[in-house]
Amino acid sequence: MSEGPLVSPQLVIHSRMLYTSWIPADPKACARLLPATLRPAKNNAIYMNQYVVDTPEQTTGFGAYSLTYLGLDLDGHVAPDGVTPGRFFTHYLNSSERVRGYARERGVPASSGETTLEIENDVLTATTTVDGVPVIRSRARVGKEIGMVARGHLFYLTRLGNRILGGRYPYIGDLVTPFEVLSIEMLASDHPVYALRPASPLQVVPGACFYSPSDSFVYPGGEVDLGPAGH
Repeated sequence: MSEGPLVSPQLVIHSRMLYTSWIPADPKACARLLPATLRPAKNNAIYMNQYVVDTPEQTTGFGAYSLTYLGLDLDGHVAPDGVTPGRFFTHYLNSSERVRGYARERGVPASSGETTLEIENDVLTATTTVDGVPVIRSRARVGKEIGMVARGHLFYLTRLGNRILGGRYPYIGDLVTPFEVLSIEMLASDHPVYALRPASPLQVVPGACFYSPSDSFVYPGGEVDLGPAGH
């Protein structure tokens, strides 16, 4: 199938995905990354998604790619379930210029990066590199059984010009059991993601971390204009 124009929404199926969330070492530095009209969640939580789409046949138009994106949970914005916090993109490291262009049109701060997920002796290592230099490494102990199927919508916010946009992202994912986050490291102190580094000792957010060997989602859907971003 030839590459046509990318239209919204785009469907991605069966991605391999490690999703984590933690309390940062420097909440004030993290908060400074938000537009003036947005506030961090009361627990100051950071979220991160590291995932790989192995083949073009898993997407409606993106092609194969890998991605690490992260940012802040928000106060005052929630997903359609009324519980899961809305989340603001601060960093988005994608291996595909085709996907980066699509994301930038929606206010996502997309730049180049590569993500790999490897499992050895039941330990998953997710590594994010920029220009060949590792900047993030996450490790988790993962099982082989599917403990549950998660489904719903996430609500991600971006800044496009002086407007805040929101997008609802429906997903269905097989979550493995057992599962335990072992470490999350920001490896390059000179890279902007270092501002979001975890506190020591690591404090993960309960219920907000998982590994899925098969996570499918729409990217994005239900886009809405939420008003001015402020200065």
